[in-house]
Amino acid sequence: MIPRLFRTILPLGVALAATSAVAPRPAAKHHDVKHVFIIVLENTGYDTTFGPNTVAKYLADSLPARGALLRQYFGIGHVSLDNYVAMISGMPPTPQTQSDCGRFADFIETGTAPDGQPIGTGCVYPAHVQTIANQLEARHLTWKAYMEDMGLNPAREANRCGHPVLNQLDSTERATPTDMYAAKHDPFVYFHAVIDSATCRQNVVPLTELEPALAQESTTANYNFISPNLCHDGHDRPCRDGLQPGGLRSADEFLRHWVPIITSSPAFRKDGLLLITFDEALTLDPSACCNEPTGPNTLHPGAGGPGGGRIGAVLLSPFIKPGTVSDVPYNHYSMLRSMEDLFHLPHLGYAAQKGLAGFGDDVFIH
Repeated sequence: MIPRLFRTILPLGVALAATSAVAPRPAAKHHDVKHVFIIVLENTGYDTTFGPNTVAKYLADSLPARGALLRQYFGIGHVSLDNYVAMISGMPPTPQTQSDCGRFADFIETGTAPDGQPIGTGCVYPAHVQTIANQLEARHLTWKAYMEDMGLNPAREANRCGHPVLNQLDSTERATPTDMYAAKHDPFVYFHAVIDSATCRQNVVPLTELEPALAQESTTANYNFISPNLCHDGHDRPCRDGLQPGGLRSADEFLRHWVPIITSSPAFRKDGLLLITFDEALTLDPSACCNEPTGPNTLHPGAGGPGGGRIGAVLLSPFIKPGTVSDVPYNHYSMLRSMEDLFHLPHLGYAAQKGLAGFGDDVFIH
């Protein structure tokens, strides 16, 4: 029997074996990036992913040779959802997002912290809490969130803007053999500013829509957030379909297929940036960087400490010299700040933290 990964995505093309190069442009600067692609994988620390015994040879060896390896990139919390929420909004963990919000409950706001953070409990933020998607729309820029497997089982979630019923248990918490979408890896649906808008159904879509969109620059969004399913992001080991090993092996195969498709697209080749990282380190490593703030809703974002552990990140772009290595500390708030800087947007939440660094000349050609 053909493994599910190949049954799902090989018909889209033969790019699995492709090794399209990313040719750097020495005359340009990183602020010329106009198309961003973000792929988030699951639950692996830096030493496992990028160490000498890694099983993810494509991610750990091949891709850094074509772009930049950020060796001091950290998650901001544990377990999953709080990291994803931080990536698009700068919101820190709540006790509920720290536990992946088994109940898709509204965030009940009881006040505002001195730094502007909303005080309260819950998961789905009120409409006044903005995301980078809202910022992009306000600037007449385009965004897409591509979610693998979303809608394969309509009884669990819709195939566009798919999320659990508000204030009910999350039936997508665990994979099934036929549907491995997880709302907790789709941060956009945790904001009323997104799900209450008609643009949610237009922009939070199945991963199958990505490759057709990449065919032309005009159909490629400025900002693209890509979440593999619970098998291909490395979360499950083995996968619920009974066919694939899961973990880093399946994540690496996902990248072998999709990275060449993205990097050979007209938009990426002209002015693109692809970032690949993880949500957190698997072992509840509480290490952090960048003077990560705590509170106002939980004192220990990393469960037993301040952060989500050292995870690393790989960046590819025509504006990055192949083989670049950076030891500048970054985290998910830094990543959000970097994306906002590229599109000339204000900084949300803890992306506005004083002294926080965005990706700079340590990463991009200058």
